[in-house]
Amino acid sequence: MKEQAEAVQRMQDYIGEHRNEAITLADLARVSLFSPWHSYRLFKQWTGLTPSDYIRRLRLSTSALKLRDGQCRIADVAYEYGFGSVDGYQRAFLREFGCNPREYAANPVPLYLFTPYGVKYREIRKEPRMAEKVRTVFIQVIEKPARKAVIRRGVRAEDYFAYCEEVGCVVWGLLTSMRSLCGEPVCLWLPEKLRKPGTSVYVQGVEVPEDYSGPVPEEFDVIDLPAAKYLMFQGEPFEEEDYCQAIEAVQSAAKEYDPSVIGYRWDRENPRIQLEPVGTRGYIELYAITEA
Repeated sequence: MKEQAEAVQRMQDYIGEHRNEAITLADLARVSLFSPWHSYRLFKQWTGLTPSDYIRRLRLSTSALKLRDGQCRIADVAYEYGFGSVDGYQRAFLREFGCNPREYAANPVPLYLFTPYGVKYREIRKEPRMAEKVRTVFIQVIEKPARKAVIRRGVRAEDYFAYCEEVGCVVWGLLTSMRSLCGEPVCLWLPEKLRKPGTSVYVQGVEVPEDYSGPVPEEFDVIDLPAAKYLMFQGEPFEEEDYCQAIEAVQSAAKEYDPSVIGYRWDRENPRIQLEPVGTRGYIELYAITEA
């Protein structure tokens, strides 16, 4: 099973690196080290999508972010992401997201973008290990302004994996489509005052300006977050397959840290914040603090 997961992961990695280029089944077979037929079967078995469907959805989602963030001609985006015609791109975009790319570029709304989760990480999370490669955790005081957060609540979730099982991992794709104050979605552990009865401590959302009046997706809430100081704990860069150890190292360091040594105490009235584990920057969590 591990050999199969690693083969599919190699195909996913190749697709991610070459998403703007022509990708053939022969290319995927070469990186998977299996025959084209077996590579196709494994890919569909492990991802639930054929390679062509996976590539199409990834390209459409990447193109949506480009339309959201830049002044782009629809034709240029269509050809950049491998669509043979503007009409074909528009039809595919409409089928995937339910709106026309030209309309979306003029008025970006939250979209459920495709999130290409690596298949091998499903197996890794089942085998937690103590961190060996992540040795240093950097600590920095940062300030966040008064703002709002558009969040999707769970039921009983206290961490990412439980949340995904309750709500579904597709929420992250929707949040990625929304402009964020910090440039990316966030995960929050909410204090009691920000929770609703029967909802989870752990939520996912996006930080938006205090005067935000844009669209709020169905089943999402908007909460107010005051200006606050945070201690940002950031681990060393890590290999993507070591993300569980990277998270554990940072959380252990935060648990053992005493903020009184720098004149602060923990602020239990503001949420703890988790950023997406990205190996090249190290794992990051933010803990609210207030003056002692």
